[in-house]
Amino acid sequence: MTSQFNRTAIFISLGLSIVMVLAVLFGAKYVFNNIAKAPVAVSPVESKEADSQACHSFIDSLPDKVMDKPRADIAEPVPSGVAAWAANSEDKVTVRCGVDMPFQYTEYAQTQDLEGEKWYKVRDATPGSNLTTWYAAQRFPIVAVTAPTDAEPGELNDALSALKEKPAPAHKAPLKELKAGDDQRCADIEKALPDSVAEGYHRREVAEKNTFVWSADGREDIVARCGVAKPENYRAGVKLQQVNEIPWFEDTTLAHGTTAGTWFALGRDNYLALHAPQDAAQAALVEIGGVLAKHTAEK
Repeated sequence: MTSQFNRTAIFISLGLSIVMVLAVLFGAKYVFNNIAKAPVAVSPVESKEADSQACHSFIDSLPDKVMDKPRADIAEPVPSGVAAWAANSEDKVTVRCGVDMPFQYTEYAQTQDLEGEKWYKVRDATPGSNLTTWYAAQRFPIVAVTAPTDAEPGELNDALSALKEKPAPAHKAPLKELKAGDDQRCADIEKALPDSVAEGYHRREVAEKNTFVWSADGREDIVARCGVAKPENYRAGVKLQQVNEIPWFEDTTLAHGTTAGTWFALGRDNYLALHAPQDAAQAALVEIGGVLAKHTAEK
């Protein structure tokens, strides 16, 4: 009897344990599914064309699934011209119609051709972020697609047909409007500049004289221009940043959507300006400063 009782108790305990495990699993699945189905919060941004008929037509033509994620509701208040797809609260894709191109989309910017549509890629520079935003660069109103991966938005190309074909206007190229100065040393500097001045950046050619550009995937360009005039905002006694042999004057006004600054190399027989994202600037100052130290004379 005692042995039979013990076996019965064990079987009952085992059965209860299995039931509890199943309950936890089904409960977790229920919670996960409900979180996945929860409305996606999309913060409002300036979108002048978001309420246009073209954007309404675009939003209406979007597919039910994007990047393997189902279409999600938008949390109230719902901004105009937005849509979202979500696997859960963290793994989501959002679309905005009617936005402006980001400040880093300049005359030097490079787009990527994805199945016949040109897109401009911008990685979020916030530390720890894995967000990437793609801008449709040949459609109006402009569309921006943000996802937590590098997944390409080509599957949205069909919906873009609801929008007019029109190249997005580019912002002025960095340093282009600076006044010219003495450029007698620039040919030597150009030959000595390295292929890369920061991690992931590689040099490429542009048409402007004495202008040198390095690009990285999804990053804002690094631009240097040799033979510019003395910086207008420089005053004796202002704080300088000494990097090895070169003192640099930072003359920076950050614009919305960019983390880039502008530096001028001082103390040499001609002036060089550098435009670079803050997180790549130090490496660029070291590399370019080394070239200046070798190929320009002190004043």
